[in-house]
Amino acid sequence: MDLASRFRLDNRSAFITGAGRGIGRACAVALAQAGAEVWLAARTRDELEAAAAEIRAAGGSAHAVVCDVTDSAQLRRVIAALPVLDVFVNNAGSNIPEPFVEVSEAHLDQLLALNVRAAFLAAQAAAKKMLEAPERKTRGGAIVNMSSQMGHVGAVNRSVYCLTKHALEGLTKAMALELAPHAIRVVSIAPTFIETPLYQRMTREKPEFAQWVRERIPAGRVGQPEDVASAVVFAASPAASLVTGTSLVVDGGWTAQ
Repeated sequence: MDLASRFRLDNRSAFITGAGRGIGRACAVALAQAGAEVWLAARTRDELEAAAAEIRAAGGSAHAVVCDVTDSAQLRRVIAALPVLDVFVNNAGSNIPEPFVEVSEAHLDQLLALNVRAAFLAAQAAAKKMLEAPERKTRGGAIVNMSSQMGHVGAVNRSVYCLTKHALEGLTKAMALELAPHAIRVVSIAPTFIETPLYQRMTREKPEFAQWVRERIPAGRVGQPEDVASAVVFAASPAASLVTGTSLVVDGGWTAQ
């Protein structure tokens, strides 16, 4: 296999949660460009259909699936109904920045439910589906957990987010050990601040926040969704066949400080 083909995902299927916008959408587009047939899942039909149409217009294969990842029964049904699953991008997540002493139980429960509980159950459902394939050990598989640089460090006003992403990093390691004998790799991707609709809203509300972020990133810029999507394609591809149980930090040097 030549080097370029090792980054291809032809004849592979990929399922991406939180795929209607931002990082999830960029991951779906990139995986389709690498040759995968992609299933895009999120709660908003219009965004999903637009993203799937964009992929199909570029010659890719895409399906829109309206699904709430916090509804574990619904998500299990959706994943179980797939013809086959080779790549799962566990991307859905959120954040509510606020001081530690002001975090409400409602916000704590909301982020734990989405960033930890739903992510765990989604990865579990994906692994079970992958294990159904009789040729899995020769076909291989990859589960990509979307973590954050905050899964490696701490930050002011992000106590719950850091908690959930540190949990996801630990889950990645444990999953990798259990699934390695079945040729299923598990990798987390840990981005810095990425220019998504959420980030753009935050910087509109607090322009000084954008300056603070740029000053903290040695590379001198915030990330683009495509920066993360490129790492996801690598993690999912045969080029990363010996990469499992670890985190690919896409942070412009943030955590090196």
